[in-house]
Amino acid sequence: METVNNNIQQFLHFQKVERGLSNNTIQSYGRDLKQYIQYVERVEEIRSVRNITRETILHYLYHLREQGRAETSIARAVAAIRSFHQFLLREKLSDSDPTVHVEIPKATKRLPKALTIEEVEALLNSPQGRDPFALRNKAMLELLYATGMRVSELIGLTLSDIHLSMGFVRCLGKGNKERIIPIGQVATEAVESYLANGRGKLMKKQSHDHVFVNHHGRPLSRQGFWKMLKQLAKNVNIDKPLTPHTLRHSFATHLLENGADLRAVQEMLGHADISTTQIYTHVTKTRMRDVYAHFHPRA
Repeated sequence: METVNNNIQQFLHFQKVERGLSNNTIQSYGRDLKQYIQYVERVEEIRSVRNITRETILHYLYHLREQGRAETSIARAVAAIRSFHQFLLREKLSDSDPTVHVEIPKATKRLPKALTIEEVEALLNSPQGRDPFALRNKAMLELLYATGMRVSELIGLTLSDIHLSMGFVRCLGKGNKERIIPIGQVATEAVESYLANGRGKLMKKQSHDHVFVNHHGRPLSRQGFWKMLKQLAKNVNIDKPLTPHTLRHSFATHLLENGADLRAVQEMLGHADISTTQIYTHVTKTRMRDVYAHFHPRA
């Protein structure tokens, strides 16, 4: 289905240029649609998007459930498939939209996992020494916890985004939306130390303005950060499930636990909808109940 693959590329280009979706979202859409078209072609033996029906899509969703895919993954796949077919109809590349009566499964909102303040302190203090990698890792962890940025936002930072003397960082989030986030003294000092004594040594002969780089001097990847985080967590015996979002979750949870305004936290996290930020209020209530049950003599 060479034509369909071309249609997918046109669709992804439209999503990026016209709708301003992030690279991560575009890549996810691309993976979901590739798997969808492979199923349609190999299992349903359909060679044209004009022959795809509602039943075809329902069969595919049943196939995903049989594979044990999470409801969140299925919901994302439905969103990608729906957007794709709407694009085909709008561009007159198809005669109908087979997703019209296909329901997106409602994903259950899982409470994000946050570290305790003691665990965060242990993690942030784990990069020891003055070598370039220790300085880089310390700066990244301090900056993540200080700002609540997504890892993709952190590794996308350039030198012009960081304004240490003024105490803020400029961040480009989902949908290319810019936001300004304050940073504290500890994170400022860690980043200053890395820029003064670490980054130049790691850069080697590379020439670019990304702040955080790998051992080749090239911009650090999400996978590189994730590998570093897991190793540091292991070093300080943190055995909780970790994700690249762990420090972001901890940032939001600890702010709200200490009385921060929900709207302010929403702004710093870059959430378009405050209901997304409100998940963290449930986290703090859950923790409050745990503390009560553990320490109250009549609990």
